[in-house]
Amino acid sequence: MDKIKQHQHFVLNKPFGYLSQFIRNETTRKNKKLLSELGDFPEGTMSVGRLDQDSEGLLFLTTDGKASFAVTGNKQVEKEYYIQVDGEITAEAIELLKNGVEISVKKEKYTTLPCNAFKIEPKPIFPPRAKPIRDERHGPTSWVSITVKEGKFRQVRKMSAAVGFPTLRLIRVRIGNVTLGDLESGKHIEVESFDI
Repeated sequence: MDKIKQHQHFVLNKPFGYLSQFIRNETTRKNKKLLSELGDFPEGTMSVGRLDQDSEGLLFLTTDGKASFAVTGNKQVEKEYYIQVDGEITAEAIELLKNGVEISVKKEKYTTLPCNAFKIEPKPIFPPRAKPIRDERHGPTSWVSITVKEGKFRQVRKMSAAVGFPTLRLIRVRIGNVTLGDLESGKHIEVESFDI
């Protein structure tokens, strides 16, 4: 009798510059970096949700499509992002973020759901990004925590731009109860399940 295949699950700190996919398809340019370059993952590994190429941080990986859907299909799962924005963000902008702002989704106007947002002080310390962020000579920057339960395409970046503070760097630090912790950029750990 065949042994039942055990699925594997991983927590990854996705670095800047990588696509959230393992397989190069006809639309993927040859110079793009894929998650498969970050470790010896089992065949069939997929990312649970996505982080765009310019975004960093917490990403779940799994060989189990059902586990993937349990996370991406759950509209109650909080996702927390630390974003570095251009300028010294104001209390008014934070309030707008909390209450919901109008962004564009698939060329349609969309108002984001109310969320948790606050200015992070003191500023968090992360290792420098592979592609440097502009330095303080070009004006001040500030850090904001935004926690959402929805996940429209580039939503957090669009939200910060909508209140006048474009995102310079975006790092996902939490999904549900799972945090990035001190996992280094580009590293992953295997877990028994996603305890969200």
